This record gives sequence, structure tokens and C-alpha cells, in this order.
Amino acid sequence: MTPYTAIALQLTAQSVEQAADTAAARAQILNQINGLEGNIRSARIFVEQYGGSPVKLVVLPEYVFTSYPGRISIPDFAARAGFAADGPEYAALGGIAQRLGLFIAGNAYETDRHFPDFYFQTSFIVAPSGDVILRYRRLLSMFAPSPHDVLDRYIDAYGPDALFPVVETEIGRLAAIASEEILYPEIARCLAFKGAEVFCHSSSEIGSPLATAKDIAKRARAFENAAWVVSANTAGISGSALPLMSADGNSQIVAPSGKLLAQSGSGETFTAFAEIDIAHSRAQRRRPAMINSLARQRPGLFAPAYAAADAQFQAGNLMLDGEGRPHVPDRAQFQAMQRDVIEKLAKAGVI
Repeated sequence: MTPYTAIALQLTAQSVEQAADTAAARAQILNQINGLEGNIRSARIFVEQYGGSPVKLVVLPEYVFTSYPGRISIPDFAARAGFAADGPEYAALGGIAQRLGLFIAGNAYETDRHFPDFYFQTSFIVAPSGDVILRYRRLLSMFAPSPHDVLDRYIDAYGPDALFPVVETEIGRLAAIASEEILYPEIARCLAFKGAEVFCHSSSEIGSPLATAKDIAKRARAFENAAWVVSANTAGISGSALPLMSADGNSQIVAPSGKLLAQSGSGETFTAFAEIDIAHSRAQRRRPAMINSLARQRPGLFAPAYAAADAQFQAGNLMLDGEGRPHVPDRAQFQAMQRDVIEKLAKAGVI
């Protein structure tokens, strides 16, 4: 497998919060997607002329087409901003990937026919064929429904493999991690156990010249799993009440060694790009060595501790009613669920 270049494309997220109505929000989203092709094409030309290997992967920031829901209710935001699996948004992204002949990874809020009025924050990968080949629904979220909240119904609909999807492609085995989930080593580890070699990380976070928690975590997840991390951050969020550049900068690419290969400064830019050498990282994974942390793992050693602690943490299926039907929560339920966990941990003497 020959090396290729990946770009973490740092773009401004466009909030739909102030759109006049659903139709205006939908038009805004499609307009932004359509403008993406020029950004990627120009970035690719520069990178390849600069001397880089062919650009085969572009990762977009978290919720770049809609920003976060804010105070909009879950059903209203689903109607206003949720992408349908067969909707025009994915068709437009697929057309760009097909015309440019590369993989596009990104993040959006997505509706689901099995869960009416819900949305799931979804990281996706679109192949050069134009097809969505991976769909990962964020599992750990503070203010959005998760597959874990409707776990039994979700597994009935999609099977257990849908929780931690990994896709085999001509540029390696790809997986997605959403936003602050990079802080949780279990997410990356479960994906690595299924063979993931490149983590496509879409984020909208505070950038800083200081080492942030996410910056440290990106390097740790790369080293722990002998995997590449391609992490795209927003270049601010427009159309919201936040100061524009509150979530800006530090898009980056990290090698399996944990070494930072490229990092962007502030603003809209493609400057976080680097060469991905899958053949080299596969050889490293297969070499007995002290630094081969993935091969040195002993999952069975830790499984009993996780199983014993499970009852003290957030339970699954909290958004299914007594008959197993999904019910849409109000915003207050999310904090109530976390308070319940804190109370259980305090009672157990954990905190």
C-alpha cells in the first residue's frame, strides 16, 4: 500500500439556530456543502504541488454544517438539521467525493427511521464511489441521545457491530471518533480491537498554544493503539451567540508513535496535512517490541473490573419506556442522568 496524504480541513461551522425556518436551514446546509468542493480541490492542488503524495482522505470538523442544537428541542432540531441516510445532504457529499476521487470523513446530526423525532450525532465516511461506507453514532454525549440510551432497540435494528464500526478500504482500515470521545480511551481501543488503523476525528474545541486535554488525548490514543489520528477542528462557529472564534485552531495529524506531524493555527485552513504510511504502521504493529502497546494489551485482565463497576455508572435504555418504545427526552433529562451517576459513585465511595 503506497503512502498518501490526509488533510484535516479546518472550516467555520455555520449554525442553523438563527435560520428563519426549516426550509431556510436546509438551504443553508446544502449551500455550504456545495461550497466544500472548491475548498477541497484547491487544498489538494496545493498539497500535491507542494510535493506531497496524492490526497486520498479529507476529514471535516464536527457538525460543520449546522453547529450544535443550542436551545432548540430535540424534535425541532431533528426536523431542521438532521440528515436522513438517503437525504440530499449525503447525496451532495457523495457527489463531491466521487468527482474528486477521495474519501471524505465528517460529522453531522442524523435522523433515523427507527427512532422518530430523535437525532444521533453521527460521524460518517464517504468513499470515492459516492457511498456512505461508515456511520458511527456518538456513544458518549452530554446533551444528545446516544445509541446506548435506546440500546436494545438499536441493536435490534443494526446489530452489535454497529456500535464500533470499522471499514476496510484501499487506504487502510478507517474508523471515526466524535469530538470529546477522544478523551475516552475505551472508544479508540474498541475500534482498534476491530483493526482500525486511522481514526478520523471531527471536533469543535477550544484551540490553544497550551496543551489542551484533547491535544494530549489525541497523541495518547495514537500511541496506545498504534494508529493514525486525523483530527479536524472548526475555525469558529458563525451564526450563534458565542464569540466567533471560541472553537478554533489546532487541527492536527498524529502518527502511531504519538508524534505530532502537522498542526494548524487559527482560522480556515488546510495546513494540517501529512503523509499516511499504512504499510509502515502495519509493520510496526507486527513487530515484538516494548512500544507495541496494542499487542501488549490483556483485555481479559480488565474485563472483571469493568463488569463490576457497570452498575455504578449510566445504565442503557434510559430513553425506552416500559414497553421498549423510544421516548424523546427533554433537555433536563441529560443532567438528571449524570446527577444519578454521581450519586451512585458517591454512595459507593468512588468519589
